[in-house]
Amino acid sequence: MFQSSVVEKCKANDRAAQLQLYRKYCDGMFIVAMRFVKNADDAEDVLQESFIKAFQKIHQFKGDVTFGAWLKRIVVNKSIDFLKLKKEKISLNEDNMHVVVEDDNWNVSSTISIEQVRYAIDELQDKYKYVVLMFLVEGYDHQEIAQVLNISESACRTRLSRGKSYLKELLKGNNYGTGS
Repeated sequence: MFQSSVVEKCKANDRAAQLQLYRKYCDGMFIVAMRFVKNADDAEDVLQESFIKAFQKIHQFKGDVTFGAWLKRIVVNKSIDFLKLKKEKISLNEDNMHVVVEDDNWNVSSTISIEQVRYAIDELQDKYKYVVLMFLVEGYDHQEIAQVLNISESACRTRLSRGKSYLKELLKGNNYGTGS
């Protein structure tokens, strides 16, 4: 299999194999970084730092997930770290978190475009935006999101629920407020 043989060569510090993995995954991981940092230069920096970390820590890759999934987690973490540094630490207040009933209904009006959803997600407060992006766009579950963001799973569920509510309100406002 391509992936396992190339990864094994990378573990042996084979530069050609590292370049091969970089070329295979750089475009997709750039898109992941862009979803978070919204700036091509910043996404490129995040991408480079992510690959450096991946190659430094490649001995920790056990193959229980695909290399792409393992790398994507590094890119998401690096993107969030970048944003936290850029905004001088996000103030997280978990004291007001409550247990939330899970609602899997993510349906919105069919008149709302993907671009409108993307813009609305960008308008969310960071603590909601990260959870919504990771859950809806990146496909992480609550346990994975909680680990990455260093919050409890109940806080993750609460943020997702609130983020979804805010997102629906933003979309409703954009949809009806602008006449589009």
